[in-house]
Amino acid sequence: MKSFDTVTEAVRDLQARGYVHDFRVNHDCLLCDEKETKLAPEEFEVDEVYRFEGNTDPGDENVVYGISSANSDLKGILVMAFGTYAEEISGDLVEKLRYTPKS
Repeated sequence: MKSFDTVTEAVRDLQARGYVHDFRVNHDCLLCDEKETKLAPEEFEVDEVYRFEGNTDPGDENVVYGISSANSDLKGILVMAFGTYAEEISGDLVEKLRYTPKS
């Protein structure tokens, strides 16, 4: 797995590799506004995860996900805060976003 110093570096690398859509969390699913698409946990895969921990500012704690959906023919990026600023999401979505590298 690659390593990056900043969220921006991770996002740029993913974009260069075809992860061009932006996802956001909506409690129990991911939304892609530009494609007007809603993805339930069983409709997408977490391909890559990069975690960034702020040394002094909890606001700098983010996770960058490379997400793909074969059903919707989408590849995109989800950037989420964790820790103090984490969003409230369903248990199913939390479980899906727990990344386990493919063997």
